[in-house]
Amino acid sequence: MTGDWLGIPAAEIAASNAAWDRDAAHAYDTPGTGMFADELLDRTTAALARWAAGGRALEFAAGTGRVAIPLAGGGVPVVGIELSPDMIARLRAKDGSDAIAVVEGDMTVATAPGRFSLVYLVFNTISNLLTQDAQIACFANAARHLDPGGRFVVELWVPPLPQRPPAAQAVVFADEPGYLGVDTYDTVGQRVTSHHVRFGADRTATLVRSDHRYIWPAELDLMARLTGFTLESRHADWSGAPYTAASPSHVSVYRLAR
Repeated sequence: MTGDWLGIPAAEIAASNAAWDRDAAHAYDTPGTGMFADELLDRTTAALARWAAGGRALEFAAGTGRVAIPLAGGGVPVVGIELSPDMIARLRAKDGSDAIAVVEGDMTVATAPGRFSLVYLVFNTISNLLTQDAQIACFANAARHLDPGGRFVVELWVPPLPQRPPAAQAVVFADEPGYLGVDTYDTVGQRVTSHHVRFGADRTATLVRSDHRYIWPAELDLMARLTGFTLESRHADWSGAPYTAASPSHVSVYRLAR
């Protein structure tokens, strides 16, 4: 289901879908490294299984099944919502994907059948929604799918603006062999564009850009309150480490009113 709703332009949804085309889907997985590292996935799925508390789980923006497939393999019934048909096709090509039902659609409005004890949204994906209205709509859609007392878990990075020199318009977030990652900020519009530059030994390079709307933790908590949630806990990572002022990201657990 797509279209203008709560101020979400249909053109924005189409642009987001275009960003996750076949090439992006096939380049997305990095088995055994980065966000696909086995240790990270083990911690992630263990935490989500605890918060599911024996019930069904719904993943918003399920992507290629990075989390949904191992979570389902661990015994948690999982359903996914995913906007990109190319990402869904990549998920479907993997072992274990037959245990997961996937609804193609926008996570702010798409409906999955049944009720759930857990809805989760990982790896900063709520920031792919480029307006505050769309981000609030995502919370509202999570609430519509949850049983009373169910949980909505959001993993999100903390904008590094306090560390950014006042005159700097760009921040290098990754500098690795063959890869350079740079973020440029629009602090008035609360937007950031990530520039992913990949290069080899010659003079050629490829550039992929992605747009995001960053969210402060306090703003995220207010979105939750507007849609019937309260903050149950906040952690620095999936291991449950304490969240502090120095944490670069957080895993926030919201509880729907009973």
